[in-house]
Amino acid sequence: MAPGIPAAMERPHFIGIGGAGMSGIAKILAQRGAKVAGSDAKESPTAEALRALGATVHIGHAAGHLADDATCVVVSSAIRADNPELVRAGELSVPVVHRSDALASLMHGLRSIAVAGTHGKTTTTSMLAVALSELGLDPSYAIGGDLAGPGTNATHGEGDIFVAEADESDRSFHKYDPDVAIVLNAELDHHANYASMDEIHESFETFAGKIVPGGTLVVSADQSGAVELTRRVRAALPALTVVTYGESEAADVRVHKITPRGLTSEVTVVLGGKFLTFTVSVPGRHYALNAVAALASGIALGIPAHNLASALGKYTGVKRRLQLKGEAAGVQVIDSYAHHPTEMAADLEAMRGAASDARLLVVFQPHLFSRTQELGTEMGQALALADASVVLDIYPAREDPVPGVTSALIIDAARAAGADVTAVHDKAEVPEAVAGMAKPGDLVLTMGAGDVTDLGPQILDHLSS
Repeated sequence: MAPGIPAAMERPHFIGIGGAGMSGIAKILAQRGAKVAGSDAKESPTAEALRALGATVHIGHAAGHLADDATCVVVSSAIRADNPELVRAGELSVPVVHRSDALASLMHGLRSIAVAGTHGKTTTTSMLAVALSELGLDPSYAIGGDLAGPGTNATHGEGDIFVAEADESDRSFHKYDPDVAIVLNAELDHHANYASMDEIHESFETFAGKIVPGGTLVVSADQSGAVELTRRVRAALPALTVVTYGESEAADVRVHKITPRGLTSEVTVVLGGKFLTFTVSVPGRHYALNAVAALASGIALGIPAHNLASALGKYTGVKRRLQLKGEAAGVQVIDSYAHHPTEMAADLEAMRGAASDARLLVVFQPHLFSRTQELGTEMGQALALADASVVLDIYPAREDPVPGVTSALIIDAARAAGADVTAVHDKAEVPEAVAGMAKPGDLVLTMGAGDVTDLGPQILDHLSS
């Protein structure tokens, strides 16, 4: 049996309850029997799903939304100090709990796998959630995206395993004490919080140091930042079991071959001198490697490799991770959450492999001024992998504009790399423009972490008409 409700979480109030990370914790608490309440800026399917579990969800932020008997207020790093509900919590002396502390309290007493890395966390966590469920282990999980299968980002399971996406962006992953930690890669991102690659490495090293005695770190043997992390961890934490995976000859779980088969891949790994082949039901080399990381972590928890490999084939994707939105007039429209140059290049290469001779058209929306300022050139270079691209204005999310930082940084770099790029400042004009460009057989990819995802259905409507 899984543990119950932590004392402070009996009547929690979530500010921003509709967010990917926040809603997952709220769902698990509601399923465990807590009296959950919260607020969000706008109505959403997530708000409806929470209400269906018995939660009270207010739309908009107001001091009066916070109930007098709330046992705590849960916030993420995105909540500002002047939020009226947070101010009211101070007046009532209601304890304020960070999202990561709330998640850590839910994982307490369970065997946990925490998945970290600059890219691939949601996919890898999801692969584990699906595979462990398929094996009848009924895990709890908290993920930063909705699974295509169960259609939810979190659930409370009756088994003794908890799989969680561990967010490095604000160092909140230092709060967890996992039995197994995965580090998929370590790259410079989240420029508001990390000034250098050295700070990134220090942060991941702290995360590795939180693994329980007798636990395991599973880490990429291919990506340079992860390789350097492995070197540091082995020097600083000699007692920690480190298992490396990847295509490197030196990897403990070595990828022998990845064979693309349309929108799936066949993966062969070498484990203890024996070959093991299994199917990954999503396209692209990076997703195949995510599956191998999931395999290595499950083995570290004592799950038989053959069973887990077979179950991993049941994973069919996460919303916004190369998700097929539909087909119209012979054109397939696919949505991608990629917003960092490495992710962009990986998804574009995966789609190029799936497209064979078809044209690949991209609608890209840059995410954050800080990220564009630091990585705009590399984003533009990644777009050179497409046959043609439309680039929107920067989606600001939580940030204020930065003088001189616009989508032009990306567009100039893309054109310098030989890309065919069109700037479109009005998002409403994109569906018609793209439908006019697309020919039967083409693939259209909407790409970015902002509201560019809304354009897929609109492009399909224009293609249909």
